[in-house]
Amino acid sequence: MSDKVKVIVTTGYGTNCEVEMAHACTMAGAEQVDIVHVSDLLDGSVSLLDYHFLNLPGGFLDGDNLGAAQAGAHRLRYARIKGTGQSLLEQIQKFVERGGLILGVCNGFQLMVKTGLLPRLEGSSEERTVSLTYNDSGRFEDRWVTCRANPDSPCVFTKGIDIIELPVRHGEGKFVTKDKTVSNALSENNLVCIRYVSPETGMPTQQYPYNPNGSEMAVAGVCDPTGRLMGLMPHPEAFSHGTNHPRWTRENLPEEGAGIRFFRNAVEYIRGNIL
Repeated sequence: MSDKVKVIVTTGYGTNCEVEMAHACTMAGAEQVDIVHVSDLLDGSVSLLDYHFLNLPGGFLDGDNLGAAQAGAHRLRYARIKGTGQSLLEQIQKFVERGGLILGVCNGFQLMVKTGLLPRLEGSSEERTVSLTYNDSGRFEDRWVTCRANPDSPCVFTKGIDIIELPVRHGEGKFVTKDKTVSNALSENNLVCIRYVSPETGMPTQQYPYNPNGSEMAVAGVCDPTGRLMGLMPHPEAFSHGTNHPRWTRENLPEEGAGIRFFRNAVEYIRGNIL
């Protein structure tokens, strides 16, 4: 593999945030960023194993029908890569075993939990232990929220982040766990890497609209035990420039949006640990 940071951003079947995500990766310093349709991965013309960093963007994957990202999860699990007999999920597993990074945002987060890629509590992706379901408000939430990163988390993407404001835009973003054993394991292992917090107190909250969907434990995002796989409902790629923020005319914000930090952390990790 080359000494360039190589990033793949998937698209297709309703995804509509791939350009934003690719732009964020370029801003973060990645030398090669390719937007690739999932069908190109399935026909074998592109391989995940040629990349370091997989981005699963948001949008309206498969129209958000049959449960958010459920159809997409079945595609990854059961559709076969041409000429190999291997599923795309099996290739993703190999990509992870080789040290690759994955960031799933919104639909991408939903896809990761419904394929078992997160939270991988036992280092395995065979069992689904968490999910994302309908917002408690019963409606699509399109607003900015305040989040706080967990400084004790192994998450690669949230290093150096404390309080951050990001936009959400989803109808099915409520994080739920299979049972108390799972929620305890997430907390004990610091796999809840970012939470919704009150903008007044900075503390995790269940209060609407600060917690826009009613997520258990105020979860905005989780990672796996390696810290290399992360999913979150807020959109860091949608805060790439100061003018993206709703108060940009009233606050002296830096030109670069705070969301780029997630992607820069990934690029820096690849340079320091993979290349």
